[in-house]
Amino acid sequence: MLYPNTLEQKLGFDKIRELLKQACISPLGQDYVDKIRFTDNHPLIDKLLKQTAEFKQIVQYESEFPQSNYIDVREQLTKARIEGMALTEEDFFELKLALKTVQACLTFLAKREENQFPFLKELAGPVALDQNLLASLDQIIDDRGHVRNSASPELARIRKQIISEQANLRKQLDSILRQARQNGWIPDDLGLTVRGGRLVIPVAAEHKRKIKGFVHDESNTGQTVYLEPAEVFDSNNEIRELEYAERREIHRILLALTNQLRPHLEGLKRAINFLAQIDFIRAKARFAIQIEAGMPIVHNRPLVDWTNTRHPLLHLSFQKPEAKAEGKKVIPLSVRLDEKQRILIISGPNAGGKSIALKTIGLVQYMLQCGMLIPMVEYSEMGVFQNLFIDIGDEQSLENDLSTYSSHLTAMKQFLVGANKRSLFLIDEFGTGTEPGLGGAIAEAILEDLNKSGAYGVINTHYTNLKVFADKTAGLVNGAMRFDGEHLEPLYQLEIGRPGSSFAFEIAQKIGLPRPVIERAKEKLGTQQVNFEKLIKELDIEKKVFAEKNIEIGINSRKAAQQLAEYTALKTKLDNNQKQLLNDAKQKAKALVQEANQRIENTIREIRETKADKEMTREIRQELQQFEQKALTPEVVIEPPKPKEKEEFESDNGAIDVGSFVRIQGQTAVGQVLAMRGKDAEMSIGDLKSTIKLNRLEKVSKKVFKEAVGETEKPRMKGIDMNEKMMNFSFNLDIRGLRGDEAITEVDQFFDNALMLGYPELRIVHGKGDGILRNLVRTHLRRYKQVGRMADEHVERGGAGVTVVTMK
Repeated sequence: MLYPNTLEQKLGFDKIRELLKQACISPLGQDYVDKIRFTDNHPLIDKLLKQTAEFKQIVQYESEFPQSNYIDVREQLTKARIEGMALTEEDFFELKLALKTVQACLTFLAKREENQFPFLKELAGPVALDQNLLASLDQIIDDRGHVRNSASPELARIRKQIISEQANLRKQLDSILRQARQNGWIPDDLGLTVRGGRLVIPVAAEHKRKIKGFVHDESNTGQTVYLEPAEVFDSNNEIRELEYAERREIHRILLALTNQLRPHLEGLKRAINFLAQIDFIRAKARFAIQIEAGMPIVHNRPLVDWTNTRHPLLHLSFQKPEAKAEGKKVIPLSVRLDEKQRILIISGPNAGGKSIALKTIGLVQYMLQCGMLIPMVEYSEMGVFQNLFIDIGDEQSLENDLSTYSSHLTAMKQFLVGANKRSLFLIDEFGTGTEPGLGGAIAEAILEDLNKSGAYGVINTHYTNLKVFADKTAGLVNGAMRFDGEHLEPLYQLEIGRPGSSFAFEIAQKIGLPRPVIERAKEKLGTQQVNFEKLIKELDIEKKVFAEKNIEIGINSRKAAQQLAEYTALKTKLDNNQKQLLNDAKQKAKALVQEANQRIENTIREIRETKADKEMTREIRQELQQFEQKALTPEVVIEPPKPKEKEEFESDNGAIDVGSFVRIQGQTAVGQVLAMRGKDAEMSIGDLKSTIKLNRLEKVSKKVFKEAVGETEKPRMKGIDMNEKMMNFSFNLDIRGLRGDEAITEVDQFFDNALMLGYPELRIVHGKGDGILRNLVRTHLRRYKQVGRMADEHVERGGAGVTVVTMK
């Protein structure tokens, strides 16, 4: 149950509907936006959320998914049900484009791994397209929406004959036109034209009787008449009869195709419904990206455990450039309601953010139960409520004789009747609109009954008795919108666990209300209430001071712990290194002593054996000295070579002129100057041309330029197979996803082939985005003198995302 009927307007969900409609590609998705309804069906909510989350991944990371031709063909399918009815060429063309989009969506999902996008695959499960029907549509309707010549042998024959007759007719009229020009009956700047579907020649009005024929029309001034010479009556009649025959044959073909289509209408209806759902889910995913939304943990029971929740409309408002320039940002809301603390009483000063907090809770909960992703931290937990009641603003009515307070009491009556353990109620400015003492008492009694019902809720109030009641009653908890008591500025942060002060006297003093008036007000209020408000204010200031000190102590403590850990690790490392060095030294000393003792013993033995021969003694002493020099001399420590610095470009200090080789300062890109324009230079870097300020360029030698770009072998010229080019050429070019220089290269090649093959009209698909690629392509195409005009495609076939180029 929802209360009141204007709940969506009060919460702002009607604006979200409009934003979703704007995100849809076609009326198919917009119809689904109108069907959004609040539900307490947990499995359905879970499915809707996961479908949107999967599509969010597609929008962010999968550029291959079809993004155009979501065409509404429901009317065409309804018309096709009627026996004997034939759809038009345009109807079949739109149906063909829509079914191609459906097929592309199904193909995209089928190609993905089994565990990817399971909920979207489930949505596509019942959809199946008859391939023979698709083939028939493609064989009969071309890419311009006309029946192909090859649709039937008779149509091919008729169109061939029409072309032949028109050529003969044009020859006859050209001859008559030439003769009339020579006689001065026709101005030189006028030529053949069409009136009433028949080829005619323009003749000066005063000479119209000099050529035998039938006048079909005249100019606005009456100085020129459009005359069909008698000699071509038969040819024009023949062409007209052939056109009638062509029309009859096209109708026969379309009727047969409609009959072929009719048995598949149910399947086609499912396919178009699938396309509508895809458009709708895509719109929800795009909106989720805009508001930075994610999928929280959803439980099938009442629960509010939200972290860093943002009001979606406020978030979008602060994304605008003017808001960013002012440094505005959304202060996120964190709140928890569970079985122990079901009802939150929020107090605090006016303009402190109480109403925004209330609307955020209501709107976000409503969005979740409509199957939309939520702008909060994804590990947040949300529950499902059966009833949602709100009392925001008032429902005063002259017709029903309802005052502001009466409207509030009417809402409270509905709350008390409908509230249960699966209800969420939101009340703004609880108890206001009447004498404060009575209003506070009635509000406390209503709150007591709401608490007994087991309902969950959030209430905004200034009444002290409600704050005291919440502090003493199980199931209720106080909350405050934080306020800077020193500077008297709201912080827009919700703090749960304590009541807030209204700061009425302090705000009055800041505004400039006379001090004697404020002092008399304090006396009239009584010391108990003044001291209560003063105590709350002082506690708020002290809490802020101690919170800052705690943060500072925490930072210093972490720094000290980090430094102690680093010192301990360094000391341990040094001690270990020292022990290792001592152990190595002892090992080496031990080995040296053993070797020295061995040599001394050998020396003594040799001296004894030689009986102290002086020459032999000297040789033995030299051997000992050599051992000392070799074994005990310190090793020379070799310093590691310094790494070579990176080679810089060899610069050329000459002046920069046309043909000079240059490098952009601070970059490795090199190029050649093509032209000089004052303080700017046009240079080529590979296939890319760019205009750069001269003070950013640095001249380099030709050797450096060649080393940087390398010498490439010029390709050989090859012959052109026109038949192959014509078979492989498509008048449709898709450059989405390409960089600017890549896109221009593709467009140039595409345009050259089109000019070579004589195509009168081309389509370039560049996507919408910010319009950068669209403007780049159109600016580039204006350089071609062969271009007659450029325009956006039909809105249902791509709109501003496609440029249609018409040749002169």
